[in-house]
Amino acid sequence: MQATIDSRSAGVTTCAEDDALESALVRHLLDLYPTQLTRTELRREMGGDPGGFAECDAIDRAVRELTAAGLLHEGKEFVVPTRAALRLSELLER
Repeated sequence: MQATIDSRSAGVTTCAEDDALESALVRHLLDLYPTQLTRTELRREMGGDPGGFAECDAIDRAVRELTAAGLLHEGKEFVVPTRAALRLSELLER
């Protein structure tokens, strides 16, 4: 998931970067479902190992935004897609 070029020099906005990460993150969790990941596992899978502060922060923001939008649920231990996200995924695959 790590970019090989500096996206800002390529004219990509921070908002577009955030949207792309949110999309990739929710797709990743939907693809893995019913497997559940902790936030640490999600950071490692999405940001590489070891992820730097910027990558971890971007993933944490994405989880927070997707949870606020009702697409993810973050329990005490795991981050999982919500029932609504799973149903939307089913409908889009038809």
